[in-house]
Amino acid sequence: MASVDVRFDESFLAPPVVHVGLNMWDIDRHANQRADIQAVNVGFDGFTLQFRTWGDTRVARVRASWLAIGPVPHLDDWDVD
Repeated sequence: MASVDVRFDESFLAPPVVHVGLNMWDIDRHANQRADIQAVNVGFDGFTLQFRTWGDTRVARVRASWLAIGPVPHLDDWDVD
């Protein structure tokens, strides 16, 4: 398993929904292709991207992308009491 910590440029107001996917993977054609990619430990400031394989899957390299969707602070948001 490989894990990468991802930090957002700006914090969200609540933990966002994170979509992850594979952009590229270089695998051995003589082995089975089994892989799982997911965002775990999603928080206000970031998440951990996990990629894992099992069985006889052989990966030379992989590239992933992600998209986080959720509310962020805006300069026009302010409280009036």
